[in-house]
Amino acid sequence: MLLGSERVWGLWCYGRGMLSLFDPLMLRGLTLRNRVGMSPMCMYQARGGFVSDWHRVHYPTRAVGGVGLVIVEATAVEARGVISPGDLGIWSDDHVEGLSELVRLIGQHGAAPAIQIAHAGRKSGGIEWEGEEVLDPIGPMAEAFTEKRALPRSMDEREIARVRDAFVTAARRAVAAGFAAIEIHMAHGYLLHSFLSPITNRREDGWGGSFSNRLRFPMLVVEGVRRVMPVEMPLLVRISARDPEPGGWTVEDSALLATELKRRGVDMVDCSSGGATPAGWTNGHPHYQVGLAEHVRRESGIATAAVGVITEAARADELIKRGSCDVVLLGRELLRNPYWTLGAMKSLGVAKPDWPRPYRSAWEG
Repeated sequence: MLLGSERVWGLWCYGRGMLSLFDPLMLRGLTLRNRVGMSPMCMYQARGGFVSDWHRVHYPTRAVGGVGLVIVEATAVEARGVISPGDLGIWSDDHVEGLSELVRLIGQHGAAPAIQIAHAGRKSGGIEWEGEEVLDPIGPMAEAFTEKRALPRSMDEREIARVRDAFVTAARRAVAAGFAAIEIHMAHGYLLHSFLSPITNRREDGWGGSFSNRLRFPMLVVEGVRRVMPVEMPLLVRISARDPEPGGWTVEDSALLATELKRRGVDMVDCSSGGATPAGWTNGHPHYQVGLAEHVRRESGIATAAVGVITEAARADELIKRGSCDVVLLGRELLRNPYWTLGAMKSLGVAKPDWPRPYRSAWEG
């Protein structure tokens, strides 16, 4: 079978590790214009889960700034599954209209709009937020995240089925809203991660204890979500690739998990870390999580996204070139500088920045 010249060149570059930050990436039927993404970051600017004017400015601005992928913040699949009352929601059909508008605003500037669907689990309880309180936390065990948090209920079979269905229904709404990709939040001590980690899941039934049992509920969610997505639509999963605490989840566990995710139709794993307990957050130095994405990619063969104090264009480009990851996700750096990507194009000299016409006088000439 003959291949087009561009395809041959792409395969040759890949084999020689010559892909760059500004090469496109295909995930199923979606082609990202480059390998820079906006990491999902909660804005706490919603009420009742609805998109606000803040979101309508915040997300499209990063698309104007040149990123290839915008992942909208953790969006709760149940009202009781929010991290705070300021979170976005997708637990009602009423949320779809605002999310559809966000998709349009992001997409018209060339970035692929994705959404992270999530359930906070035991980390949703006991938070006061401008006079409101989140109630009815749930988790694998009846153990509070901190002494100040509400005690969660240990989920039974019926509750597990209910939340799985909530994720599936949320995915249907995300498809209806027009998102180009969906990411399932399986990190940072929230519900699905709390089932995976041996620190937070010591159940003695079929949903806990052994590695395979701890995977059961998250895999049911993945299977259900994948089933209602169009075949050409990519599915991503964010994981905490390791628990810093002794006896916790390891990067080797993550490689095994990624293999199972790949078998179930997941296209990319977004590798973060920590969050199972209050002591499990790492004060990150630059690139401190890159090795996690590299290990998972090498051992499982799945595409990965690296995240965590990545701020320099040359370093981000190097990560792609050496095969450490397939996408570089920026968080706080894009809060500081929404136009980081366009500036990186100019500094690396690998592509001509496509500055919006009203801004060109500030950068050209």
